[in-house]
Amino acid sequence: MSTEALRETPEPSAYRAPESFDRFVEDLRIAARPGGQPIISPRLFASALSMDIQVLASRAHVHRTTIARAAGAEKLQAFLRDAIRILAAATDINGNFHDALFWFRNEPISTFDYQTAEQLVSDGRSEDLLRYIRALQAGVVG
Repeated sequence: MSTEALRETPEPSAYRAPESFDRFVEDLRIAARPGGQPIISPRLFASALSMDIQVLASRAHVHRTTIARAAGAEKLQAFLRDAIRILAAATDINGNFHDALFWFRNEPISTFDYQTAEQLVSDGRSEDLLRYIRALQAGVVG
């Protein structure tokens, strides 16, 4: 029996973000497995970021019922994948996953007219944001 089989699926309503980004991604994967689809769990993602389901739906530009009825919807999954990419990059810069979560949702970025990373991902500007993060990491910006 694999160690995956021994781990319980996290309950979205009681889920809190773990200490590491890698564990977060693993939790998202395990929570989405019951249906057998290789998708990211939107409910667990929202819970980890203390995000209301309605806000997640709005940010992903889907109807709120999509979260429960069509968690594998491409538009929703694309938003989640982009958000995870940005969180990974932000975690790589400072090494603290919880700081990256806070930054993603709350810190306005002056280079992008004081929008947050969450807003930028919602607006489809993930690639611009990734370039910005890479520049920060290289010490070019700031």
